[in-house]
Amino acid sequence: MAAHNELGLTGEDLATAHLLAKGYAIRHRNWRWGHQELDIVAEKNRTLVIVEVKTRRSTLYGPPEEALTAEKIRHIVHTAETYVKRYATGLPVRFDLITVVVNDPNEPQLRHIENAFQAPLYGHFPPLPHYD
Repeated sequence: MAAHNELGLTGEDLATAHLLAKGYAIRHRNWRWGHQELDIVAEKNRTLVIVEVKTRRSTLYGPPEEALTAEKIRHIVHTAETYVKRYATGLPVRFDLITVVVNDPNEPQLRHIENAFQAPLYGHFPPLPHYD
């Protein structure tokens, strides 16, 4: 396996462990539709949570969240819409981002950003729940 693929897998493993520790149920990892993929599909508090994971070895060339472009968001939302239609969950959908920096393998830095972005208003998702 290529080094960048191993790094991505490490980040997804760390993100999955984080979500499980926080009480999320993992529905799918690396769910594919055509050439598109959802890194992690989880559920918590009757909300379907689509999690994009961005992993870097360091922040020398910028933080991992900079890799989440508008085009990537469009692909995630479109793929999530297909997932929701296929599994007919009926749950509200939230989009999270987990960033992982593993410059020190013994102390990786993980950041979970809830509601990192939302589906466009013309999307077919039910409204996001309101959190106080």
